[in-house]
Amino acid sequence: MTSERPDGSDRRAAARPRVLLLSTYDLGRQPFGLASPAAWLRRAGIEVAVRDLAVEALDLAQLREADCIGLHLPMHTATRIAVELIPRIRAANPGARLIGYGLYAPLNAERLMGLGVEACIGGEYEAALVEAVLGRAGSGSPRASGDGPLAGPTDPVRISLDRLDFAVPDRTGLPALRDYAGLELGRGHRRVVGYTEASRGCKHLCRHCPVVPVYAGRFRVIPVAVVLEDIRRQVAAGAEHISFGDPDFLNGPGHALRVARALHAAFPELSWDATIKVEHLRLHAELLPELRAAGCILITSAVEAVDAAALEAFDKRHTAADLAAAVAACRAADITLNPTFVAFHPWLSLAGYRELLAAVAALDLVDQVAPVQLAIRLLLPAGSKLLELPEVAALAGDFDPAALAHPWQHPDPRVDALQRRVEAEVAASVEAGRSRRATFARLWRLASAALGEPEAPLPAGAAERAPAPGGDQVTDRAPIPYLTEPWYC
Repeated sequence: MTSERPDGSDRRAAARPRVLLLSTYDLGRQPFGLASPAAWLRRAGIEVAVRDLAVEALDLAQLREADCIGLHLPMHTATRIAVELIPRIRAANPGARLIGYGLYAPLNAERLMGLGVEACIGGEYEAALVEAVLGRAGSGSPRASGDGPLAGPTDPVRISLDRLDFAVPDRTGLPALRDYAGLELGRGHRRVVGYTEASRGCKHLCRHCPVVPVYAGRFRVIPVAVVLEDIRRQVAAGAEHISFGDPDFLNGPGHALRVARALHAAFPELSWDATIKVEHLRLHAELLPELRAAGCILITSAVEAVDAAALEAFDKRHTAADLAAAVAACRAADITLNPTFVAFHPWLSLAGYRELLAAVAALDLVDQVAPVQLAIRLLLPAGSKLLELPEVAALAGDFDPAALAHPWQHPDPRVDALQRRVEAEVAASVEAGRSRRATFARLWRLASAALGEPEAPLPAGAAERAPAPGGDQVTDRAPIPYLTEPWYC
């Protein structure tokens, strides 16, 4: 591979290379994973351009000018898109150095480095990325398998958990916040959403979570002053609501409260949302009224399942009863709970899927669950701790570098067939603009038909409601707020 410019000079001879940071997909939000490293690189005197390919086209001229290209890889979808993009990048600029960073970079190092990526950095990546850009990190063949990299300070595959002196993210050059997903409040009201992080990593070890192989039970807080200044700049850019992307906002309850109080004191009209475990919603239920008073109106929680076997396998540390308590605590605090699920998994039966739907209805969550959440099938990415369970290992195939996951088949082929029908129904319902209740009814009928009970009545609380003036779905309470891009990986 040549490293020469068209004029014959060596790209890598420059003391301060030109860097292009690319994001392929980040859940419909303006990427923190571009803004934060951009601040670090610019602070080091490096010229940086940023491009979010989820909302803007790849600029070939910009691509050809880069000496180094960083690919932000925070999740499975983003990484698969990047893998498809890399050959195009190599063809347009064969001399550029490629660096992958984010949760999925070290976990997929073998595949990425086989495509020409020179370094894969996970964890607290900003300082390590600056080092890699300046040529201070190692290069060569990866010392990793698809299921878990080794890590060292100069390895091409590196997981850094150093405590960093965080810089305020620099969002210069990113698309406007209005170009991203918004917060839908109903009755024609939508808020512009900004995004930030108050902490990273997680102290929990849920087996299906991609954070765990990288952080291994550790988390890092970002100083309140840095978080607040990032929010301040986004408010100046038009943000009316802030989405916190922490894996769990209550990993450090004291820090979370300081952030919430500072945010509300500075911007009393600003609303916000966060992700919080069911376990924490139960343990810290007394904090929810204060979070609501500070502007929290929506909490996403990775419920994943309601059956005990799956919850134990996932190591979620909550039960179906805990979920009911969390739902009640959020309602008492006037906070909307946005549950997410891994609806199809190896421990599910046909009856179990309908029991999941019945539980959603019994908890009066039909309006609060995005239909896609009832179609999601368990993903086994590289490094998944679920593969340590004998029953999962027996079902899983070899790592598929194209899918960036281990394929698996359910012991009961009827469950996989039902999942395909549910997924198709959800896609069709979204396309047709059906309400969540109408979609739920269709999924109920599919599940009942799979059990040989096509006429099974809908559970109480799941019937479609008459639309209110303005087209909102719910007439006996305020409309359910939701982010316009559903949460999934």
